[in-house]
Amino acid sequence: MGNIQSPPPNPRFNSASRAFTPKELEDLKSLFNSLAAQSQTNGQYVSSSVFQVYFGLKGLLGERMFDLATQGRKDDKLTFEDLVITKGTYVKGTNDEIEEFIYRLLDVTDDEILTRSDLDSVLVNMFNHIFQLKGSQPESSSHCYMVETFLNAATFSKDHEGRDKSMSFEDFKSWCTLVPSVKKFLSNLLVPPDPGRPGSKVPKLQYSENIDSSILLLRDEYAWHIGGALSHEELEEWKLLYHSSLNGLSFNTFLGNISNGDEPTVLIIKDREGYIFGGFASQPWERHGDFYGDMKTFLFQLYPKASIFRPTGANSNLQWVCLNLLSSRFLLGLFPLPFRVEAKERLNPVPPISPPYAYGSVAVYVANNMHLQCAVNFSSETIPNGIGFGGRINHFGMFLSASFDQGHTFSCTTFNSPCLSKTAKICPEVIECWGVVRKGLEQETTDVVKGTVLERFKEDRHMLNLVGIANASE
Repeated sequence: MGNIQSPPPNPRFNSASRAFTPKELEDLKSLFNSLAAQSQTNGQYVSSSVFQVYFGLKGLLGERMFDLATQGRKDDKLTFEDLVITKGTYVKGTNDEIEEFIYRLLDVTDDEILTRSDLDSVLVNMFNHIFQLKGSQPESSSHCYMVETFLNAATFSKDHEGRDKSMSFEDFKSWCTLVPSVKKFLSNLLVPPDPGRPGSKVPKLQYSENIDSSILLLRDEYAWHIGGALSHEELEEWKLLYHSSLNGLSFNTFLGNISNGDEPTVLIIKDREGYIFGGFASQPWERHGDFYGDMKTFLFQLYPKASIFRPTGANSNLQWVCLNLLSSRFLLGLFPLPFRVEAKERLNPVPPISPPYAYGSVAVYVANNMHLQCAVNFSSETIPNGIGFGGRINHFGMFLSASFDQGHTFSCTTFNSPCLSKTAKICPEVIECWGVVRKGLEQETTDVVKGTVLERFKEDRHMLNLVGIANASE
């Protein structure tokens, strides 16, 4: 009499099972039983339709994910072993295993060739899901331009005889570093859909009701792209702090608007070439004697290419701000008219005096009659006046001069970033800045004393005390 032998154990299932705790396996079994019951299969398997509805997957991505989960059998039957193996690789696997799974996921035609057309289809599907454009056709959706900017950041270097080049696995990994929002979304498809699902959250953009939204550079799609490099807590709400069309091209106004809190800021520039780019400043914009900031700071491109450039660790030249608050132009505009007349006389050139005392970009001289003079260098070649990210002095990854009418962008090792615009010279057309409202800090931010620019930049106030004019505007 022959014995009925049980099927041999699946080594992939045994290996994947070890990635889970007993409690996690028990929870997976409960989930499978529930979905199998909804599939009306006597608890044997889960159907594609039930699988896609539960995980909130629609269209190409849902179909491709189910095909990978069922190991390409095309039988519309997801077993418990399939679920454990898929979760073990896609959720519990190494970074390389997860990236390889996503790479295969993007190949929606299942021909082992990842083309631009494959990526285009997946990105359209993603944006329809994230922004919930119900009933709209992908060809006419308002986010189609964003699909192009993401595709423009991709490289297709793999040759195929008689066909267009495709994206290699190395190309894909490089692309993931440039568009982390895409990887974050595609890495969390087997998490039940809810507003907090990683990769799906879009910051709420707050601005005054009387502002025409068409003048704003930052759109939901751009915010989602930038948010790919941020924590979940930094994706709640972003508040408009400054817009050049509303507040004028004024560095002092810009500083006054953004310097009232400790929240991170998102600076966006559109130049005359039509390029849109900027930087995320994790630290407040405050005057320092040198570069400062932390490894959360990064540069980004929004149009015509979408890319994010995070710190490489090559150096710590992350944020830069030089505020030449003691210029005669600044002082004469800050104080009351009677004082301006006196100040103008005192700031006129005087015969050579001694000795000079350096204070940042301001040289203070003591005259023979013991009167104090301020000699300000308006265009220092060694200490640029403005704000910047990365690189080095006069060769920043991105720099905006205090005049707000020019700047520059060079490739830099700080972020491994290229020139962000068409040319190295920046001629700003629109400048915009948003404050990132972090949970628990909103009330604290609103309670900060606003004050004048000089009250917030105490070093310059101390300098005015030295020359005896600090209280002239009070």
